[in-house]
Amino acid sequence: MKMPETTADLLQKMSKDLARKRALLIDRHPNARSSLRIMLSALGVVAVHNAGTSAEVLRQVKAHQFDIILSDYQLEDGRDGQQLLEELRQQRLVPLSTVFMLITSERAYHNVVSIAELAPDDYLIKPFTADELHGRLVRALYKKQFFAPLYEHLENGAFADALETCERLLGHESGFLFDLLRLKGEILNVLGRPAEAQAVYEEVLAQRMVPWARIGLAIALRSQQQLSEAETVSEGLIDDFPEFMAAYDFLAEVREEMGKLPEAQEALQSAAMISPNNSARQRMVGDVAARNGDFQTAERAYGKVLERRRGSSLNNVDDYSNLARVMLDLGHVEGAKRIADEIRRDWRGNKQGELAALVMDGLCADKQGDPTKAKLAVEKALVLHDALKADGKAGMVSGKLALDLAHACLATGNEASAQEVVRKVAAENHEDRAMIAQIEGIYAKTGKEKSGQALLAQVGREIVELNNRGVLAARGGDLEGSVKLLMEAAERVPNLQFLINACKAIFTLIELKGWNPALAKRGLGYLQMAQERDLRNAKVIAAREMYQRVSRKYGVAIVPFSPTRSTGEKTRS
Repeated sequence: MKMPETTADLLQKMSKDLARKRALLIDRHPNARSSLRIMLSALGVVAVHNAGTSAEVLRQVKAHQFDIILSDYQLEDGRDGQQLLEELRQQRLVPLSTVFMLITSERAYHNVVSIAELAPDDYLIKPFTADELHGRLVRALYKKQFFAPLYEHLENGAFADALETCERLLGHESGFLFDLLRLKGEILNVLGRPAEAQAVYEEVLAQRMVPWARIGLAIALRSQQQLSEAETVSEGLIDDFPEFMAAYDFLAEVREEMGKLPEAQEALQSAAMISPNNSARQRMVGDVAARNGDFQTAERAYGKVLERRRGSSLNNVDDYSNLARVMLDLGHVEGAKRIADEIRRDWRGNKQGELAALVMDGLCADKQGDPTKAKLAVEKALVLHDALKADGKAGMVSGKLALDLAHACLATGNEASAQEVVRKVAAENHEDRAMIAQIEGIYAKTGKEKSGQALLAQVGREIVELNNRGVLAARGGDLEGSVKLLMEAAERVPNLQFLINACKAIFTLIELKGWNPALAKRGLGYLQMAQERDLRNAKVIAAREMYQRVSRKYGVAIVPFSPTRSTGEKTRS
């Protein structure tokens, strides 16, 4: 596909499509939205929706699919349009085919255009005319049309197909060379081919010193276990582009992997000072600070998260528990009790909320030296926890909340119940450093550090043994036996490793023996559970590629993957 040579050619080609487009206008000022609506109407766009708040944006994008979103840079709640775009993309609420434009003043434009972590399709600088809007829209829509086949593969998680399409599009004189190279590098990193991704980014950096290529290079280096080099690249990126937020998050991850937790916390806090309204980053600050024993910083960070998310669609029980937990670590028992009361108020009628409040009651009573009250609260919490398991709703309970329950059990002398809870959490999260650290922490706080270490070691041995049974059966040529053993392991311990192993074993067997609808359904179920845990994990993507390849072989329709809501979140109208 070759780009039309003149603006007139482009306008003629794409303008007729505007009447079929649906648009969303985001601005806190009703008059500004009205002016935009009039402009779009003059261009032929008649299906126009409005949103004045972030909450309304979320409601609209869940109810409709938009072709065009025009958002003012300054939003009503202190956030900006760039953060809104990142939230919409990361939650997969807006497809890649949607044109997203930021409307901004010239001053704000210079602040954000070169550092955007997830760039919008274009910027409209105030004031602008209907003709300017028209020209920008048709160009953006043309670009979306050019990338449509690539976007379709990316939305479906077909990264190998996306890479093939990317290579084909690179053969066209499109004017989108650097956009294609950026996508190619990202796809190669996701596919677990970091050396090739590194070559792409180095090719770009030889021509342009752009932030996205430098962070992509750092990601590729990290994947090749060149952690010091990755740290150096991301540090240099921060020096040159101090408002490029992704670099701080990445640097923190690398430093944590290197065992440099205080330095990881420092990187996250630096980012949080620049962008204090990013709730996800504030939560990361709280998590790392709590692991570092810096409970005052953790309390401030978790408090900001709860303040930002309370009453929103992203509200999460763990945000309350996180804050209450560090309050107890600081000896602020009354504050933790107030948080428990807030859980009961904000999560009335929700079983997970009720469980969290009871657990906090027990921990608060133990801290105040009231063992009778603490034991009674924990007993009620265990009854509710068992009821959720019996109803098949154990998945509603997050790992963090489960460990808080285990902590309360240990504090009240019920080590057997604590072991049962911890064993499950440890087995399902054995590769999660933060979760393992929390387990070690609760045993240390209750004076049972050696018991915790012994339990974790035992769980580790059991996982290795469970996995080896299925793997060894496969190596011995007993594919049916291997599938059976690996499915048993995934059902018993649905951690990422077992889910992927079971999925890949099932589709390996189907590829050799023929399509089996019931077995394929089980395999797809394991794949979807793995995606919930880590959507962009290279092993998860490899399993999905296998599922897609085998499905195509037998002419079976591929089930598109879709976003899932994190445990503990609740949707509000």
